[in-house]
Amino acid sequence: MMQPLLTYALIAGTCLISLMNMNNREFKMRFMFSAYAIDKNREWWRFFTGGFLHADFGHLLFNMFSFYFFGTLVEQTFKMEFGMGIGTLMYLALYVTSLPASNIYTYFRQRDNPNYFALGASGAVSAVIYASILVYPLQHIFIYFISVPAWIFGIVYLGISWVMARNKSDNIGHDAHFFGAVYGFLFPAIFNPSLLSRFVEQIEMFFRFGGNFFGH
Repeated sequence: MMQPLLTYALIAGTCLISLMNMNNREFKMRFMFSAYAIDKNREWWRFFTGGFLHADFGHLLFNMFSFYFFGTLVEQTFKMEFGMGIGTLMYLALYVTSLPASNIYTYFRQRDNPNYFALGASGAVSAVIYASILVYPLQHIFIYFISVPAWIFGIVYLGISWVMARNKSDNIGHDAHFFGAVYGFLFPAIFNPSLLSRFVEQIEMFFRFGGNFFGH
């Protein structure tokens, strides 16, 4: 089995940068995602650097645990689908480009708001999770001790993210989760359209053979 070294490296780098600067307000203000600073001051790097900063240890732990679980699977799958070298580059491209892609909608909504800031790898992690859902829609994901097929989780999570983003009832970047997820689902399919047909075939098999909605 090919080792997911890039996933390990991204986790290590994110943890190192986040932990070193978790209480450094000046550093965070300089590198957090800020649509206003990007638009007015052309600080485009904030699209990327905000993904390597986290609000607190719990925020970091949740994102990196999720990324470890799905990232190792997606990295290994990309290497099998596209070859070792190309697969590694594509996996890196997925993660890096999903950082701005997940925030582009928020950028246009908040570019005149100097008080809006965001940080965390949630958008990129959502992209990786949905890349895995595209390839393995029938794998089971545990949600509060309930096991459901990945494709069902994907639909429910998108719906919740969309509703929560419209309600604006908390400080979580639900828009980034939503658009990161959509981007992650589409990214592999652009380079290998057969993944979409395989996805549909697996869903059809699920219903044809009476698939389990809540585990075995």
